[in-house]
Amino acid sequence: MGYSVRDVQARLNALGYNAGTVDGIQGPKTRRAFREAKEDLGNIFHKSGLHRIHMHWTGGAYGDIALERAHYHVIVLENGKVVSGDLKPEANVNCTDGQYAAHTRAANSGAIGVAVDAMGGAKESPFFAGKYPITEIQMRSLAREVANLCETYDIPVSRWSTLTHAEIQPTLGIKQRWKWDITWLPGMDKPGDPIEVGDMIRDMIRKEM
Repeated sequence: MGYSVRDVQARLNALGYNAGTVDGIQGPKTRRAFREAKEDLGNIFHKSGLHRIHMHWTGGAYGDIALERAHYHVIVLENGKVVSGDLKPEANVNCTDGQYAAHTRAANSGAIGVAVDAMGGAKESPFFAGKYPITEIQMRSLAREVANLCETYDIPVSRWSTLTHAEIQPTLGIKQRWKWDITWLPGMDKPGDPIEVGDMIRDMIRKEM
């Protein structure tokens, strides 16, 4: 089971070992953090090989559809009901056979995709939430589902391991073609900074653990 340098750096940071910026370069800070983590923990990754959770919105209308089940492992409907995707999270351990949930460009391996089914027709600027905005009950359900997944797969709640799609590029350095999910939550006047909104969601997740 292979892990990229970015995967290792993100995992080390998530576990509290300072590997520095996630840049894919195996520099002295990354090597030192890896040695310290190995001495303390042994294997730094969970036995499943899963190590991150990516949170999305589907960008579609409300309703359970096959296309969304193919791309995400967990989908939360507008009423808070949870729908399982076609594939289990373990399908994304090593995305080389084509049989995985493709939820995040160039960052699917080892990552569980969880989405709120919402935001069809939404516009970032000028902001318009569309006819299918995220609901408060969806976010509470999302937080519970992510908390459960974190406990199942030993994934820390952190900026490097439980992050929104909009955080992938600024945090992991992997370009995502202008993705802005999830940067708006119910009660907000307009989208916010990806990391700040991500922190709000992570606080919700921690409260469910």
